[in-house]
Amino acid sequence: MSSTRILILGALLDGPMNGYGVRRRLEVMGIESWTNVAFGSIYHGLSKMADEGLLEVVEAGKGGKVVYALTDLGREEFHRMLLKAWHELKPIVDPFQVAMTFMDRLEKQEILTALRGRMSQLRMYVETLGHMTGVKHAHGAPEHVNENLALQRAMLQAQLDWVEKAIPRIEADELP
Repeated sequence: MSSTRILILGALLDGPMNGYGVRRRLEVMGIESWTNVAFGSIYHGLSKMADEGLLEVVEAGKGGKVVYALTDLGREEFHRMLLKAWHELKPIVDPFQVAMTFMDRLEKQEILTALRGRMSQLRMYVETLGHMTGVKHAHGAPEHVNENLALQRAMLQAQLDWVEKAIPRIEADELP
């Protein structure tokens, strides 16, 4: 299932819009903090879903600005994908965990330097997401968008907790 597809279809539930409007709607929801959807893929997705009959072109303006609307088939596809996403558990592929698989191939100091840098980044992200809670709603996002931010913050906090415990273990030569 494509996250991009479900996000585009979901954004268009609010009514017809062009690619830029879809992008702005998704930005208001804060997707940049919890998904890796490239905003350039929105335009390709819109065109592809129109070819598939999930969207219809309701206006083709000057400068290539095309306004899309959901078809009944698009609404059905959104609903199907949405339910599937709620019921399906998939592993989250994190490059950090891939790198951890080979931590024994690095020098102790390289690992410690990397983990300390990661710890700083994680602290910053956890703090930033804490400040963002409530702000997205104030800028037009639905209230439940805060739950996505809270979930992302909890996942980053869990990684931060692990890193903080791993550093002393590496220093004590317990890892790797």
